Amino acid sequence: MAEVKKPRQFAKVQRPRLYEQLMTQILAYVEEEKLGPGDHLPAERELAEQLGVSRATLAQALVALEVLGVIDVQHGTGAVLRYRPSVATVLRELREHESRLPEIVEARSTLEVKLAGLAAERRTEEDLKKIDHALLVMTEEIQEGGRGAHGDELFHEAVTAAAKSAVLQKLMTFIAEMVLETRIESLGQPGRPERSLESHKKIADAIRRGDSAGAANAMGEHIELVSDVALLKEDLD
Repeated sequence: MAEVKKPRQFAKVQRPRLYEQLMTQILAYVEEEKLGPGDHLPAERELAEQLGVSRATLAQALVALEVLGVIDVQHGTGAVLRYRPSVATVLRELREHESRLPEIVEARSTLEVKLAGLAAERRTEEDLKKIDHALLVMTEEIQEGGRGAHGDELFHEAVTAAAKSAVLQKLMTFIAEMVLETRIESLGQPGRPERSLESHKKIADAIRRGDSAGAANAMGEHIELVSDVALLKEDLD
């Protein structure tokens, strides 16, 4: 009896998300205009109008390009090209980045929740001063229209130092570059800098009280908040 041949199984074709299409168009513009490192892209409002999308969706594309190191976005100066890659290279790196995001979140949840709890138990007055300084820096950055990225980085460094755990601190240093990716993405979301700052204050208050469980819980909630990034969601338009 002849063996019945099974029908071929096809993999589902994934439709490129809108922000990925926008990234491709932006890179095509860079190529056509022969832009090089240090050159500026058009203003966000102008780009959004030309592409026929909302500024929120355009922001997704720009944040993705920033995370991949293609552009640098600074308050007051707009998007500046850092280097001119091929479209294929950018899309491949984007896929790799998206696939490791859940693991970065998992690592942060494991390490930083524990660090916050230890910080509440072991912090010194000097540690509290550094935490307060980080909050002040982030507040000033946001008030000036920025994302508060430097203050955010200082805050997490201060909490890590306050935990007085050399091994955990080394592990945080090891994943620092990957954490930077999620920091850029998170603080690039509309309204996120302000929410992140309030979340930091809640963590700081628990550490100041010496409330280990409260600090750990607050850090867990914070990691959940900052891990909610647009690159893992459906299109906004």
